[in-house]
Amino acid sequence: MMQVEKIPKKIAIDGPAASGKSSVGKRVAEKLDYIFLDTGIMYRAVTYAVLQAGIDVNDEDAVGHLAESIKIEIEKSPTQSGRNYTIFIDKKDVTQYLRTHEVNTYVSIVSRYRRVRNAMTEQQRMIGGEGAIVMAGRDIGTVVLPDADLKIYLEASPQERARRRHQEERVKGIIVPYEDILKNVKMRDEIDSTREIAPLKPACDAYIINTDGKDILQVTQEILGIIGV
Repeated sequence: MMQVEKIPKKIAIDGPAASGKSSVGKRVAEKLDYIFLDTGIMYRAVTYAVLQAGIDVNDEDAVGHLAESIKIEIEKSPTQSGRNYTIFIDKKDVTQYLRTHEVNTYVSIVSRYRRVRNAMTEQQRMIGGEGAIVMAGRDIGTVVLPDADLKIYLEASPQERARRRHQEERVKGIIVPYEDILKNVKMRDEIDSTREIAPLKPACDAYIINTDGKDILQVTQEILGIIGV
């Protein structure tokens, strides 16, 4: 792959669920000493809030109103905590609840709504405005930071991504059948790629990297090679 001409200040990494964008993005940011933000965590926070409030995820107006009314804050966590960052909703730490199977199941539905995306996009643009950031998500290069200096799109087969997610859940002691995870991955792909607002797709000027059969270090090195560091 060709290298960029200078070190990018804004880096967008997009891709479907479990394509590796969060793990890779974190390591690229560490190498460059940049801030890292997985924007998907903000949609997970909204989804968690919706579920906690007992709101029907199919009630677009109610979900949109909630997204506009809550305050989501992200703080970098101490290294010894084992977290990349801590997520607060209205000052309450909700980090540990954002990657449950229930949130995984409904986050794509919640995140497709226009008012939800508008509310989160506004916050994400404010965070990314200063540069020196690696931002990962599904519409960073196309919508949130269309002016990003470097755009990466990671892809992998549904089977590979389901295998990774299944392994992650087992490490955490959560037993979910592989077939259920594969079904969820395919469902999220369908919702994310066909939604009217900010559909999942690579930016026209993105570098596309297939991560099948590659580990985090290999993909990280591939991106750093593009950057030239």
